[in-house]
Amino acid sequence: MLRRHRSTLVAAVAVVALGAAPAVPALGTPSGEAVVAAADRVLRVYNNNIENLVVNNADGSCTRISGPDHLSSILVDDAGRTGTSGVVAPDLLIVQQVRGTGQAEAYADQLSAKFGYPAGTYGAIVAWSDPEPWGSTHKCSSQSLGDLKKKQTNAIIWNTRTLNLAAGDISKYWSAGWLKPGTAYANGAGCTLYKPPNSDPDSTDYYKWKRTSAIAARFTIKATGTSVFAATMHLPQENRQNACAGDGDRGIADSGIHLGADATSLLNASTIRIVGIDANRTGIAASTLSGYGMSGYGSAATNGSSKIDYLFVKGTVRPSSVGHTVSGTKSNHLALYGFIEY
Repeated sequence: MLRRHRSTLVAAVAVVALGAAPAVPALGTPSGEAVVAAADRVLRVYNNNIENLVVNNADGSCTRISGPDHLSSILVDDAGRTGTSGVVAPDLLIVQQVRGTGQAEAYADQLSAKFGYPAGTYGAIVAWSDPEPWGSTHKCSSQSLGDLKKKQTNAIIWNTRTLNLAAGDISKYWSAGWLKPGTAYANGAGCTLYKPPNSDPDSTDYYKWKRTSAIAARFTIKATGTSVFAATMHLPQENRQNACAGDGDRGIADSGIHLGADATSLLNASTIRIVGIDANRTGIAASTLSGYGMSGYGSAATNGSSKIDYLFVKGTVRPSSVGHTVSGTKSNHLALYGFIEY
């Protein structure tokens, strides 16, 4: 299954690459190539758990959000404001909780349309193309909306006008860790990888582990050849109480975070490094990934009164007047962003 899944990803990259030439030329570039002036060399990156574009409300109801509305709620200008003429097309969107390839590509095409680009200008890769459904109502009083949240995977969406992605620069997926209910934590000794046979055994949640599969890729900035690593992760709710990254492993700095072997190789070969994550855990320090040269950005709460979403970057990140956190995000999680100079 893994080999077939990876072939699907490689094929998807090839299709995007073949259709990547934009019909709308970049400003000031008659050839249409993404030539970027030195003053504009900024990589615009966002991270958000989009919750399948279905928001859970406090009264038990749920609200479906359109892709364009969600995008308008997270994309900001240099002053951290949404909805202004200064909002520039992003380069990378690191997202969690999409239904699969279909939703990820539709969302990517809606992003293309928002900036007047043809469909296919933004590419998408996912950890699982079509994950099996799990759960029941997902806390939605409307079953039809709860059903929209039953398939969950993680994705990276990138701008083909500014970034290249080679088929060989996509990692294999890797699994999160967890403490299986009823297991003693014992300072991490009870932790295991969250995948069969150590996943939820009941039929309702049997495929829940797939929502925590992570994936990474190594891009190249077209204008400069600079290499860019990006990873998307979503850790289990159990990580909030007991940090687990794998077998007997509490994760980097006891955070529950770890990087797969393929991802680590891509990261080590990259100049700019980005990790976006819904860690389902509070108190993860900005220095957690300092061993990889990365710092955390955004200190405000991202989910109710808790900060459980994180953006780590190795690179020169421009200051943010709103603390790299977009307060009006139309999701149960607030988006984080970083504008990285290169």
